[in-house]
Amino acid sequence: MLTYDATTEAVTVRVRPVYLDAKSSPITGRFVFAYFVTVANDSPYEVQLLRRRWRIEDASGTVQNVEGEGVIGRQPVIPPGGRHEYHSFCVLPTFTGTMEGDYLLQREDGARFRAEIPRFHLAAGTN
Repeated sequence: MLTYDATTEAVTVRVRPVYLDAKSSPITGRFVFAYFVTVANDSPYEVQLLRRRWRIEDASGTVQNVEGEGVIGRQPVIPPGGRHEYHSFCVLPTFTGTMEGDYLLQREDGARFRAEIPRFHLAAGTN
């Protein structure tokens, strides 16, 4: 399975998408993908994940932007050398698409930065 990585200021975001065949229905145009995310903090500072911002594009070119606090209802604090893992899902009306975005992170000194979520491909039957 493919993984996609991006590193910003010593914080690495790794994503592994998976097509969920049993939850999908190609006849009705419902393609369900899970994605597993690891946020690894290799900086010398504690960071807190405050917000997420996603750009989701399906094969027809339709774009959906999603923003919100934290991930899966949490704003995790990640210590130096630590990681936070979670998974979620996305439903597309087409066989393929892409997702990308960023997380707003805050260091313990109050400084904020955006960590890139790498662009990753969603493809029915191949993830």
